[in-house]
Amino acid sequence: MDNGIISQVGIGTQNERSLHAALKQWYSMPGDQLEVSKDGYIIDIVRDDLLIEIQTGNFSAIKKKLQTLIRSHKVRLVYPIPRDRWIVVYNENQKDVIRRRKSPKTGEIIDLFAELVRIPTLINQDNLSIEILLIQEEEIRCNDGKGSWRRQGISIIDRRLVDVLEQIIFTCKEDFLSLLPGNLAQPFTNKSLARDLGIRVSQTQKMTYCLKKMQAIKEVGKNGNALLYQIF
Repeated sequence: MDNGIISQVGIGTQNERSLHAALKQWYSMPGDQLEVSKDGYIIDIVRDDLLIEIQTGNFSAIKKKLQTLIRSHKVRLVYPIPRDRWIVVYNENQKDVIRRRKSPKTGEIIDLFAELVRIPTLINQDNLSIEILLIQEEEIRCNDGKGSWRRQGISIIDRRLVDVLEQIIFTCKEDFLSLLPGNLAQPFTNKSLARDLGIRVSQTQKMTYCLKKMQAIKEVGKNGNALLYQIF
């Protein structure tokens, strides 16, 4: 695979279109088949007996497709998480860049659970694996007056791939347990897990929800109003 910078020459009219196309280009290898029909669905990449689906949006949109395909095929769901993001704002006619700045927000593997809450039980299916790509991307915006008032009318119109930094594959629930701190005291709460990981409690709540649905952890009681969890 080529890990070099991938640039897009045009501005997409549908959010995430450029990012999806660039990731498919980056991920594909010689011998792969692209856009193949299987079981009534179009598959991004077919590599021997593996179906590869690149999902740049929310997992609800692909849940039914995954449920159908994993009945008879091995499926890998590829999901990009932007570790670094640059905000690029174009003028109204989308010809000239007004400004480009780096977002202070950084993404991390834990962000996966914000989407995984939609399909946590599918992880226990032998035919499904999930691959996270930590990427650098540009978020393309247009000063067209049609966007959110929070952005002063600026619209988000596309995402572009800049580089792929890291690949992490999860094939079973045990792989997700590797994201827990090695010295995590048992039992633990969402608050103690958040403290050990240095993240927000709202993030660990999604994490423990998914791990519980996967049957990787279980509830073992309460400490006041806080649920106590323990690894199986």
